Amino acid sequence: MTTHQRGIGSGFGARSTVDDVLDGIDLSGRTAIVTGGYSGLGLETTRALAGAGARVVVPARRRSVAEEAVGGIDGVETEDLDLADLESVRGFAERFLASGRTADIVINSAGIMACPETRVGPGWEAQFATNHLGHFALVNRLWPAIVRGGGRVVAVSSSAHGAGMRWDDVQFERGYDRLLAYGQAKAANVLFAVWLDVLGRDVGVRAFSVHPGSILTPLQRHLTKAEMVGAGWIDEDGIGADPTFKSPAQGAATQVWAAVSPRLEGMGGVYCEDCEVAGPAVGGVEGGVHAHATDLGEAERLWALSARLTGVDAFAAAAR
Repeated sequence: MTTHQRGIGSGFGARSTVDDVLDGIDLSGRTAIVTGGYSGLGLETTRALAGAGARVVVPARRRSVAEEAVGGIDGVETEDLDLADLESVRGFAERFLASGRTADIVINSAGIMACPETRVGPGWEAQFATNHLGHFALVNRLWPAIVRGGGRVVAVSSSAHGAGMRWDDVQFERGYDRLLAYGQAKAANVLFAVWLDVLGRDVGVRAFSVHPGSILTPLQRHLTKAEMVGAGWIDEDGIGADPTFKSPAQGAATQVWAAVSPRLEGMGGVYCEDCEVAGPAVGGVEGGVHAHATDLGEAERLWALSARLTGVDAFAAAAR
């Protein structure tokens, strides 16, 4: 089977930072939207894009917390947005569209991981709803601004995408497993980027998914210390113990690279890691993208399901 998942010789690697990938790139006059852009990798992404001249909009569920986090960064503004609430998504998108601005870069960086079983909206599993469905609705509602900017959309996924889609029980109504639910949401992030790129490429919009690598951030707040010690991530004193883990600036580099790199012009729909287009996953070898996550049939199926659940599909509206 033909795959576009092969390296392009980016010149960067696992230890490259946001400053490395932005060297020589001027984003003046461009507007970026970074969900979760006030914590962890999102905050590093916000700092980097603003430092390169972009105007960065940080929509946040906890706006007061976001304002405190980004308050000292020039060129950044906050907005209200709860990805688990589709009315909140609609409100943010309508306000942004009313501003008349383009969305040149959209980075879906917000997410939750391994939370206890939680239901949102009409009973949706919270990780699938927040990490995928909220972002799906957001991008579709922002589509006119994204098209005007000829933008790039970056979906932040994870190596956990190998878990795949649980098509017979997407909402985990039969036996909740918090890690499998997280893995499904991350697979959905990859599939979303695949089909969005198919739909958007003819109007100049390209989409990418990325695995940032392993980084200790607030994303792990639902994991216990014992779990992280057992995984070898930290020691008994809570200090990072895995030398392969990245710093936040290194972890954010791949999503920034996917959003701005000139080397990716004319490309899209690919999964990236370590500031490079990833190769296919190989059994027993760390890294790469699993075939089910880039399968066009799976991607189209997820898009149709997501449109039905959220009631939003910019492309169906355009076709009428």
